[in-house]
Amino acid sequence: MSEPDVTSQTDVTSRRRFLANSGRIAGVSTLAGMTLPPVHAAENNTIQLALVGCGGRGTGAAENALTVQNGPIKLVAMADVFPQKLSDSHGKLRGKFAAQVDVPEDRKFIGFDGYRKALDCLKPGDIAIFATPPAFRWVQFSYAIEKGLNVFMEKPVTVDGPTTRRMLKLGEASVQKNLKVGVGLMIRHCRARQELLKRINDGAIGDIISMRAYRMGSGGGTVPPKPEGISEVLHQIRYFHAFLWASGGVFSDFFIHQIDECSWMKGAWPVEAQALGGRHYRGNSLDQNLDTYAVEYTYPDGTKLFYDGRNMPGVLNEFASYVHGAKGSAVISTNAHTPGRTRIYKGQSIPRWTQGQNPASDPNLVWAYPQPEHSPYDYEWEDLIAAIRDDKPYNEVKRGAEASLVGSMGRLAAHTGQIVTFDQMMNHDHEFAPDVDKLTMDGPAPVRLGPDGKYPVPEPGIKKTREY
Repeated sequence: MSEPDVTSQTDVTSRRRFLANSGRIAGVSTLAGMTLPPVHAAENNTIQLALVGCGGRGTGAAENALTVQNGPIKLVAMADVFPQKLSDSHGKLRGKFAAQVDVPEDRKFIGFDGYRKALDCLKPGDIAIFATPPAFRWVQFSYAIEKGLNVFMEKPVTVDGPTTRRMLKLGEASVQKNLKVGVGLMIRHCRARQELLKRINDGAIGDIISMRAYRMGSGGGTVPPKPEGISEVLHQIRYFHAFLWASGGVFSDFFIHQIDECSWMKGAWPVEAQALGGRHYRGNSLDQNLDTYAVEYTYPDGTKLFYDGRNMPGVLNEFASYVHGAKGSAVISTNAHTPGRTRIYKGQSIPRWTQGQNPASDPNLVWAYPQPEHSPYDYEWEDLIAAIRDDKPYNEVKRGAEASLVGSMGRLAAHTGQIVTFDQMMNHDHEFAPDVDKLTMDGPAPVRLGPDGKYPVPEPGIKKTREY
């Protein structure tokens, strides 16, 4: 039997040349203003970063940015609503990138307006990193566009229909200004998945028949009762995965990657979703999530994606995506985001990956991407910085907003017990936090405790149009 095809790993991102003369911006127009000249890095060729949202993902994004070997990059400002998070993030980044972290005390900002102060420290062409809960994304992105800044924003970028429509308009404004915008759906920058997509499009597994994906883990999205000494709004932001207004809950924030990568392989967004889910035992948690989700997404040609999500301790963990075709099947990813261990098999039997497994020993294996893989978290930053240095078109807002909407579509279907179409979700009128730009540190939160001392939760079949 012939050996499986294992391609050599190549990094298609070349190291770009430094700009001899960086672009200058004479002024910043309003969002509806005229198109501006190309935006490059600051005049000394150093790209400056401002980190807004200093939790684990924000700190990780800053680490990935500072690792890029394509010209000088410095972190110059930070903002958060929690002083301890900012302090911890700064200490970690400073310890790892001492020469690239220049954030004195007067460029550390606490509060809901901190993002404006941090962005004011940048010059047009620098990069704002937004890793706050997604409810704040459109607010902060609006100001970045006004300031003429390139942006990296974490996923999801929206949590409901109204914010998706708003984000799409902002995306158009950022394109008009030639701003480079990356969205944290890093899997699309994964070279292994890119190679798999090429092979699928070349007919390696035949026409796609169905797809299936899983993110089943030990828990997440829970919240304890609010302790003394913290406002209700800050309590909810601290546990933002527990609240639909802040994050879209675990569905939008956790499940988006598998849904996005399957849709990428299919080459389309699903047109409708039907789903089920339930709260089985959340313990004393007061969150708004379900324990289990099962969604059937339907694509324009009738192909199905079956998605299973679970947040329970003591159960089987699986974090993977698979695609089945008329002539074979493929693993899009397994064992989390990276390494993806992407591979193609004859037939429909795909072995479950286990630690220490040697995929090349499987007689049905046709192709496997070689290990170890470079992290897509790094690739997405290398691609963004290269686009800025070389002034190439680069804007992921539309795709990020649509991926976020597809997540919201599946979530709404599960939470209401109804079939929800892409168009219905896009035109849905319920906005979870319409006044998110007016929140104050000691003020009320967008969702309140009920008379029973609990936050409202989905009731499928009872609440048929709204999630609570």
